[in-house]
Amino acid sequence: MNRRKSGASFYIVLLLLLLAAYKFISPPSQAVSEINYNEMVETLKSGEVESIKINERSVKGRTKENKTFASTIPSGAEDSFYTSYVKPLVDKGDLTVQGVPEETSARWMNILPSLLLMGAMVFFWYSFMRNAQGSGGGGRMMNFGKSKAKQLKDDEMSTVTFADVAGLQEEKEELTEIVDFLKNPRKFIKMGARIPKGVLMVGPPGTGKTYLSKAVAGEAKVPFFTISGSDFVEMFVGVGASRVRDLFDNAKKMAPCIIFIDEIDAVGRIRGAGVGGGHDEREQTLNQLLVEMDGFGTNEGVIVMAATNRADILDPALLRPGRFDRTITVGRPDIRGREEILNIHSRKKPLDSDVNLKVVAKRTPGFTPADLENLMNEAALLAARNNQTSIHMEDIEEASIKVQAGPAKKSKVVSEKERKLTAVHEAGHAVVSKLLPNHDPVHLITIIPRGAAGGFTAYLPEEDQSFMTKGQMKEHLVSLLGGRVAESLVLDDISTGASNDIERATKIARAMVTQYGMTKELGTITYGTDDEQVFMGRDFSRGRQFSDDTASKIDQEVKAIIDEAYETSENLLKENMDKLLRVSEALLEKETINRKEFDDLFEGTVEPDYNAEETDTFKEEDISPEAKEALKKAEGKKENQEPREEGPREE
Repeated sequence: MNRRKSGASFYIVLLLLLLAAYKFISPPSQAVSEINYNEMVETLKSGEVESIKINERSVKGRTKENKTFASTIPSGAEDSFYTSYVKPLVDKGDLTVQGVPEETSARWMNILPSLLLMGAMVFFWYSFMRNAQGSGGGGRMMNFGKSKAKQLKDDEMSTVTFADVAGLQEEKEELTEIVDFLKNPRKFIKMGARIPKGVLMVGPPGTGKTYLSKAVAGEAKVPFFTISGSDFVEMFVGVGASRVRDLFDNAKKMAPCIIFIDEIDAVGRIRGAGVGGGHDEREQTLNQLLVEMDGFGTNEGVIVMAATNRADILDPALLRPGRFDRTITVGRPDIRGREEILNIHSRKKPLDSDVNLKVVAKRTPGFTPADLENLMNEAALLAARNNQTSIHMEDIEEASIKVQAGPAKKSKVVSEKERKLTAVHEAGHAVVSKLLPNHDPVHLITIIPRGAAGGFTAYLPEEDQSFMTKGQMKEHLVSLLGGRVAESLVLDDISTGASNDIERATKIARAMVTQYGMTKELGTITYGTDDEQVFMGRDFSRGRQFSDDTASKIDQEVKAIIDEAYETSENLLKENMDKLLRVSEALLEKETINRKEFDDLFEGTVEPDYNAEETDTFKEEDISPEAKEALKKAEGKKENQEPREEGPREE
């Protein structure tokens, strides 16, 4: 409330309200017409006057038509005017006469409302200016150079401690050393050790960098200054550098202490890359930060912590020893870390006995701690929506799919043709993936629209992978193109539904050629560079370090890899057309198939329990001649490979 009152808009609005109130309270003025004495006498004789006011020689009157007039009685004619013209009308009752009493109040009382209004204006203007300048003489108008860092004191410290951080054991050990130094610096000084002046936490979004800083604040119990990198930079030149100086001045007074700068890439980008040269406001702020961290001055007991997910664009001078001595990479957790994180985020949630967090951790590879927290929260929301008393495993399953693909759009009207196309497309992905020896197993197939997708096939990796081999990448390409190939084989047509698959496949194939050196024709060479101008855009400024002839060869190699994957996928589906159609029909019936159901359909131990009267099935005319021929070959091959019963073998 105080901040709102201190704004100029508040006083302007208040002033307008005062003016409106004064105008409302003051009586409305009515236009008065001045007439001469003879005209006034004629008006009185005509009987049009209703009342008059006489003040010595001044006369004001009001007619029966509610018009006002004013006139002046000639000197010496006051008595005759009253006797001859006014008294006869008063006696008849046709005229009302009022006398004006002598003025007893001072004249300044008449202008008192105006004086009060002017005084209020002066008062509020003075209050506004004083508030803007600040009571200490250097206030808001001159306070742009003051630091916006928030200092957390002992009673405001975060309740998060290292016990609340899971899956980051090595990272916690690195930061525990910082906390120990702040609490007991003597044991480090005895060994001649110098504590790092700065700690930079680097990692993808959502991996827990800011959460770790909160844990450090909760453990250290020393003054903790927190600020965002964007809070330094302002539209006024020199403000950022001034705020950096003010921040470190305050920190030195409170040493030992910690300064935490979140998203430091907002102010720490590499210098000299701007279009307008190196003398912009952001670079001045960065220069001051470099000087404060390791210049001629000393910052004993002041430790700077920072977090970013764009360490590649930070200035090298910021990362050198003496400034940010230690870089801690906060990556995505492994399966053990995910299980620990799930245990923390489910502590206050009622879980049903069928929930196995180890299985959930296995099914969520690549999830960050923020993703896992969101997963458990979505599962709790789903359970509450269904009026359940606890969270079931199926709630977590649905939440996992919802987080990745969006909520199911069960009410969306989908035509018969689109359902069949989606079923064939997703069945193509699943069947091809099952036939590939090193591909992740199928976890779920659905043709229920979610988000922008008409359906999707989910996979469940058996183990976490830090890298991929050339064979695995080729199999991934075959799996991605399985949907497009299935559409072409079964329906003799293709759709736009495979656009995302083709885009992903093209990126993988191009990366194999230009980044990973996985082609014999072009050799083990990286084509292209990661160097780009910070302010010009990544793709716009990326340099091309190869000739046009090499570029043509790159395109040819990419096309060759895609064509090979397409041909492999086509051959696999032709040889297993019966499996493709079985899975497609089961999808039309059930809309969603889990791993066990898919395996049974693939092996042929279960046939689709399909009722053509209730749902649409693949008719004779829906299947292309090529698919029919492939189906006959697949069924014939299966009959020829049918195992015969054999007697007991002799040893």
